[in-house]
Amino acid sequence: MTETPSQPIRVMLVDDHTMVRRGLATFLKVFDDLQLAGEAESGEAAIQLCAEVLPDVILMDMVLPMMDGATATRAIRQKFPQVQVIALTSFKEGELIKNALEAGAIGYLLKDVSADELVRAIRAAHAGRATLSPDVAQVIVHAAGQSPKPGLDLTERERAVLALMVEGLNNTQIAGRLTVSPSTIKSHVSNILAKLGVASRTEAVTLALRHGLVT
Repeated sequence: MTETPSQPIRVMLVDDHTMVRRGLATFLKVFDDLQLAGEAESGEAAIQLCAEVLPDVILMDMVLPMMDGATATRAIRQKFPQVQVIALTSFKEGELIKNALEAGAIGYLLKDVSADELVRAIRAAHAGRATLSPDVAQVIVHAAGQSPKPGLDLTERERAVLALMVEGLNNTQIAGRLTVSPSTIKSHVSNILAKLGVASRTEAVTLALRHGLVT
């Protein structure tokens, strides 16, 4: 079920090429539920601007001068965990993809993505859902030599809930630890089970331990 946000999704652009940023800024104007929050041409500038404008979603180039996109993504996600980052780049090398996802990017798209696919990815990121370009998903599969590692699309809050599930806490206890309502935790647990493709908390905990999804 997709809900249209009451406020526009504020999107920040990070790319060292002016023409790319200009094209993306023009693209954002086409959609009523998207709004340009700001532009940065480097990783350092992105971190500083993020603190000033607090966007909802950042489109982040991975190959930037001096500080790369993954480093900037990690810094932003640590300081502002509510801000989602989508890697938007021309490169699909396994190491770049791995670095971006480990840094906390919720999506990884190639710059030849269609406008419809990009807007869907922005909306998905704002809702806490991951998006990977098909080519990128293939790279991950081949790099692993098996199915993609489960849990790549878990949000930071879902990972926190999963970690407490591993500790053996029930929904009420987890809600108390994270200072949210039990119904919110119940929703998170449902999402975790669905994303991990399991039917029970026990299976989720077993999978988390087997694949090292929590520390």
